[in-house]
Amino acid sequence: FPAFSMWFLLNPPGEATIHVLSVKDFEWLSKTYDLSLGKQRSIDPRHSSLLNHLRFYLPEMFPQLNKILFLDHDVVVQKDLSGLFMINMKDKVNGAVETCHKGESSYRQMDMFINFSDPWVARNVDANSCTWAFGMNLFDLSRWRHKDLTASYRRLLLMGDGKPPWAAGSLPLGWITFYNTTLPLDKRWHLLGLGYDSQLRAEGIEQAAVIHYDGIMKPWLDIGISKYKKYWNKYINFDHPFLQQCNLHG
Repeated sequence: FPAFSMWFLLNPPGEATIHVLSVKDFEWLSKTYDLSLGKQRSIDPRHSSLLNHLRFYLPEMFPQLNKILFLDHDVVVQKDLSGLFMINMKDKVNGAVETCHKGESSYRQMDMFINFSDPWVARNVDANSCTWAFGMNLFDLSRWRHKDLTASYRRLLLMGDGKPPWAAGSLPLGWITFYNTTLPLDKRWHLLGLGYDSQLRAEGIEQAAVIHYDGIMKPWLDIGISKYKKYWNKYINFDHPFLQQCNLHG
């Protein structure tokens, strides 16, 4: 938290206003999360970390906001996103790009991450329903509160009798929590795959408002896909003394 705060004090982000928050500012959150996480424990800290599950508490964290745009840490914003706030959400809670189209590298099926032999899952979720991505999501927090989806998420965490019927992590929990409450967004808003798919077209990358280095091949790592690094590198000042101390592979 001190490092994040000091970084933005020393490197003002232009016209943007940055407000860094600490988990310690939300004492209720740590207690609620520890009680709810229970059976979702995972040996992979990416899955069990509170930071990975914070997205499910956005209405409580920002009680005065009615709408919010969520961005993952491994994205690059290339275009103005203000147009997203003009989209008619049609009473949906979550605006996201779909990942249910066969032939695309981002293709995901529900049953890849969710066990449909579980009776509760089979009764409440259609295995053929469309999946979608986290990483850039437009959330209507008013509708979220109205539907009390955070409570639904917490109930899901406590299910499974020691072995929940879905893979660890926030994605399958998100699919179920926001089931039937997700609005598909135009794919040009959010392009996936720069961290695992080396066959993406340059034209598609350059047209996308947000590009997402999801996957393990992050642009700051040696294993990052070389031809995609330039879209991240152009925003990095490699001469900065702090960054020179990092093991960056631009």
